[in-house]
Amino acid sequence: MISLDKAIDIVLSNSNPLNKVENVELWGSMGRALAANVVSDMNMPPFNKTAVDGYACRMSDVKGELEVIEIIPAGSIPSKTVEKGQCSKIMTGAMIPKGADCVLMVEDTKEIGSNRIVFTGETLRANICILGEDMKTGDVAIQKGTTLSAQHIAIMAALGCTQPTVTVKPSVAVLVTGDELVEPNQVPTGGQIRNSNGHQLVGQILKANATPNYIGIVKDTEEATFDAIAKALKVSDIVILTGGVSMGDYDYVPSVMKKLGIQILFDSIAIQPGKPTKFGVKDGKLIFGLPGNPVSSYMQFEILVKPAIQKLMGGEPNTKSVVRLPLANGYKRKKVERLGLIPVLINDNKKVEAVEFHGSAHIFALAKAEGYIMIPLGESEIKEGELVDVRPL
Repeated sequence: MISLDKAIDIVLSNSNPLNKVENVELWGSMGRALAANVVSDMNMPPFNKTAVDGYACRMSDVKGELEVIEIIPAGSIPSKTVEKGQCSKIMTGAMIPKGADCVLMVEDTKEIGSNRIVFTGETLRANICILGEDMKTGDVAIQKGTTLSAQHIAIMAALGCTQPTVTVKPSVAVLVTGDELVEPNQVPTGGQIRNSNGHQLVGQILKANATPNYIGIVKDTEEATFDAIAKALKVSDIVILTGGVSMGDYDYVPSVMKKLGIQILFDSIAIQPGKPTKFGVKDGKLIFGLPGNPVSSYMQFEILVKPAIQKLMGGEPNTKSVVRLPLANGYKRKKVERLGLIPVLINDNKKVEAVEFHGSAHIFALAKAEGYIMIPLGESEIKEGELVDVRPL
């Protein structure tokens, strides 16, 4: 049994970028890792422009009356040069006319007659966005390896990068083991239960911007387990199994992994829930054996599998995202030999509350949870008001 930190290090050290790239439409790049720098094809702004609605004039003239010689809407080119004692009415984003070196805000001016204004403000600012001050032609606007979000799409749109080069999404196979399982569209009978794990994992894979490959329910026989894992390895970059990883009579996953030549790098983690989590590699592919209880499989995907997906896509794994907040009520536990993962929510007072949690099979607890906290190995209690690190779910 190894520590969680050691497990994360092992997974990430064996997760190598796929180095397969493709060009996608702008909207389709959300959540993808950029595979080539986005370079500016022009200066931004492409001309000197006003940052406000107002009057473009010369700073040396602001103490006197100014004659309005034209109106400049955004998108048009000024037709007149501003001379001494003159100004041009100008709209936000419009090109600054020749001769002008500042823009008086509308609210700092007063009309005193036909086409004449005076400055009434107390402070004079230029209010001009200078050509190329944000970005110059040839500058790198977004670095290779960036995981793209909405603000990056705005930048690419501004630069005409309509088909960015991104890394190919990893294919992630999902297998769930257990004779007791039926799919959600069936009514369980006898000792059966519906398969929630498989569909939960598909949802998590989609959220992680990878491509799910749902293999389905695998019967609890060594032959069926062998065939299913062998099939998944042929068509996927990552294979996830849930169930069959512990020490029961029908837990065939560990032995089958060995028969398939999978190198098992760890087979248990000092964590609760999620102790029997297994991880192995074969020919550069990653194989995760997750516990069958849904909270365990959910948590271990978030902690171990999602960072691996991010790294395969060429992005930077996010394993440290936390919010530090006080605990609303004290929390105690009896077993202290493993790192404890406790689902929590953040109340209206910005304090952390543990949700009602009956154990690793209690998937309904996650519906209320916004994140989880970790109770270190050996510690049995966190006192009210103590600061805790909340990791988002």
